[in-house]
Amino acid sequence: MAIITCVGKSDVGLKRPNNEDALILLPESGVVTVADGMGGRASGEVASRIFVDTVREVFDGVGIPPGQETDELVRMAYLLANERILRRGKEMPEHRGMGCTAELMVFSGDAFVVGHVGDSRTYLFRQEELRQITRDHTVVQEQLDHGLITPAEVRRHPHRHVILRAVGTGDSLAIDLVRGKCLPGDLFLLCSDGLYDMVEDDSIREVLSLPLDLERKAEKLIASAIAGGGHDNITVVLAEVRATP
Repeated sequence: MAIITCVGKSDVGLKRPNNEDALILLPESGVVTVADGMGGRASGEVASRIFVDTVREVFDGVGIPPGQETDELVRMAYLLANERILRRGKEMPEHRGMGCTAELMVFSGDAFVVGHVGDSRTYLFRQEELRQITRDHTVVQEQLDHGLITPAEVRRHPHRHVILRAVGTGDSLAIDLVRGKCLPGDLFLLCSDGLYDMVEDDSIREVLSLPLDLERKAEKLIASAIAGGGHDNITVVLAEVRATP
């Protein structure tokens, strides 16, 4: 497994009464996760917590196997969380309709796998270049892909928060898996939309390029989102590859 250092920070922001985001860091298992709840009141908070608790149950203390088995564990975590969120909604009507977006990253050997559902994101910062490695499951992303709107219009679009896929909102769940090789010095950013809605990618890249430790970089990213308006909860996880096998 790649040797990683990771940090996670979350902030309620300036507009929301509670924080519906959740995160976990399991560096000994090579696992980091961000979930962003949806559903109103406390329901989104419940959904995101179910997701991260499920990830912990699946991966905590487990030596991560290589290749296909890693993919299967990632899928298991998503599908089990999906089932549990749906069950909670049926048992407690006040939570019906809740769900969450979720990023789950697993390091295995010199490789990584990212599970992705919704509009939270995973970025790779490598050799001073920032690249989004997940694709948003949103209406505006679909319109962008079909050339109906421009990248500049995405941030102002009235439907930019309409999500097409989330954990816990249906019996079936399609999970994107993104795979790649790790290099020493790679820095991965997992975040909820509360960060990138308020902070442009160029500004994120500038913060990640600063000669600061991960803790300070995460703090600066959250501070930038708050300075930009803080309209949503803001969650940031940074995972840096120190060495590979």
